[in-house]
Amino acid sequence: MKRKLVVVTLALLAATSLFAGGAQEGPATLNVLVESGGFMQQEEIAKQYEESTGNKINFINVPYDSLYDKLTAEMAAEGSTYDVVTLPGEWIPRFASFAEPLDDLFTAEVKNDLFPSLVVEAKYKGKYVGMPTWANVQILFYRKDLFQDPGEKTEFKKKYGYELKPPTNWQEFIDVAVFFTRDTDGDGNIDFYGTDVKGAPQGIDTEYPLHVLQAGSEGIVLDSAGNIIVDNQAHIDALKFYVDLHRKYHVSPPSVLEIDWAVAQQLFYQGKTAMTRFWGHAYRMVPDDAIVAGKVGAAPMIAGKAGIASVPGSYYNMIPKTSKHRDVARQFVEFAYEKNVLQLESPLGLAARKSAYAEYFDTPGYEHLRAFSETLSAKQTKARPAVENWQEINREVLVPMVQEVLSGNKTAEEAVKWARTKLESMM
Repeated sequence: MKRKLVVVTLALLAATSLFAGGAQEGPATLNVLVESGGFMQQEEIAKQYEESTGNKINFINVPYDSLYDKLTAEMAAEGSTYDVVTLPGEWIPRFASFAEPLDDLFTAEVKNDLFPSLVVEAKYKGKYVGMPTWANVQILFYRKDLFQDPGEKTEFKKKYGYELKPPTNWQEFIDVAVFFTRDTDGDGNIDFYGTDVKGAPQGIDTEYPLHVLQAGSEGIVLDSAGNIIVDNQAHIDALKFYVDLHRKYHVSPPSVLEIDWAVAQQLFYQGKTAMTRFWGHAYRMVPDDAIVAGKVGAAPMIAGKAGIASVPGSYYNMIPKTSKHRDVARQFVEFAYEKNVLQLESPLGLAARKSAYAEYFDTPGYEHLRAFSETLSAKQTKARPAVENWQEINREVLVPMVQEVLSGNKTAEEAVKWARTKLESMM
């Protein structure tokens, strides 16, 4: 977006102090509802906004679960004490009717500088209701010291017939994971694993679906029209690949149902796994005292037959219709988009614009961003289904479906058949 629009808007607001309810003297104070990530990501933007406009930003920082509850209560009451809300993309269908349309902000220039999945997710029932502020995505982390070790490279090529490198597809991922799974202390027990398999709810929710997209599915569980596709061949193929890593190849610690994001992260940091599929922000957050400090490499997410795919964890700025300062809130949303690159200096180091990431491609400490951007740009990288009850579908269908197969209680075919029946009763 060219700076002209922002400059003109700032000038108008400074001169007239426009508000939704009419002209008003003095600076406005915007109440911005966020959880901790939303605060960290936008703190510097808010400081510069205040300096530029004289308006004030009052962040109301609440726990993640409270964010949903507060928004639900505000919508039910048909009133709001908030002027801007920073919320995850999967909530957009739930709160779209509560939001001011932002269609005029989504110019061709803006859409071209945003990753495609963010533009799709920002729109609900024909209206853009959230401006992307940042996107996270799962990529592949690996141990550079192991992958570059001459002895490991020689042994791998002898066994598999090709060079040891960060895997790019399902078969290579299996080969590398099997190769590195081993007993390192000679006691007869495996103590080092090629990768992890996340079998806890907070892990399955986004890691299994990305393999569904890699396998070529139009969507996750549902297609774009809301039709149930949880039992299509891509879902079956992805489920078999996901579960085989644990049950057939044994390349992950055996306590699979206990492995969530936090456990998987610690396994990698503690030097217990050679690879992990993990959220890109973690690259810059490896503790200095971790065994893998200085040894972490990053590569694009692996590909299935349909190519690279992941599921973004994206956040958006939404303006409630009941905001008392809607014009000023819109000004802040535009300003935050214009200054999006500032978010790369935050602890999470995430942005939404392609150009923002490109500025940091060659910056030390941001070596993961090329892999990150390639994954976010992939054709099969798609958001979760745009339905109001996605949390319920995830909790009551997706997670138990995968866990039943991980536990050996159902085959992949049986599990997806059960999931279809369950979804039909829900929808």
